[in-house]
Amino acid sequence: MAQPIAVSKSIRRTLGGDEGLSEFSMEDLYREILGRLGEDPKREGLLATPTRVTKALEYLTKGYDQDPTKILRGALFDVAYDEMVIVKDIEMFSLCEHHMLPFFGRVHVAYIPKGKVIGLSKIPRLVEVFARRLQVQERLTRQIADAIQHAIEPQGVGVVIEARHLCMMMRGIEKQNSSTVTSAMVGCFRQKETRSEFLSLARQPGTTVL
Repeated sequence: MAQPIAVSKSIRRTLGGDEGLSEFSMEDLYREILGRLGEDPKREGLLATPTRVTKALEYLTKGYDQDPTKILRGALFDVAYDEMVIVKDIEMFSLCEHHMLPFFGRVHVAYIPKGKVIGLSKIPRLVEVFARRLQVQERLTRQIADAIQHAIEPQGVGVVIEARHLCMMMRGIEKQNSSTVTSAMVGCFRQKETRSEFLSLARQPGTTVL
């Protein structure tokens, strides 16, 4: 088994002090992880891995630097329309905050306007903002609904997420066919009739409702 790289001694000393790990780059820390896993960070196939992983993680968590309200309010339009708007089957990829393993699936978003509508491309962008953070599916669902409610104050918002979690599929109970469904209903979507209409339309394959 390969020995941990030299930085490990420095990291151990730092952990005992007040400085934390701020003096080390993310690449340094990933080299340390590789060493502790029993790998040789200096072998050819792993030389660039710390840099690649750092760039990948920065991309997968870029939502922390984005403002969901600003994105939504950048494309609001006054309309005399008060029927349901649905954007469904939005692809979603995120990282579970418990194990930092991916979960992925589809998001269905609906709202009933009250004088304003959102540019349709902004809803997938909103999903992306919250998904590109360390997440749990339940919170992700609620954040999407609350952001729309806050931005345009519609009559109501409904969000449903159907996702598969690699923390359940690759480890733990290793159930390959399991999926998780979460929903968040705000305003008039708490009413049985409106909720039922949304869920029925979201389940219909190949249906687009605008």
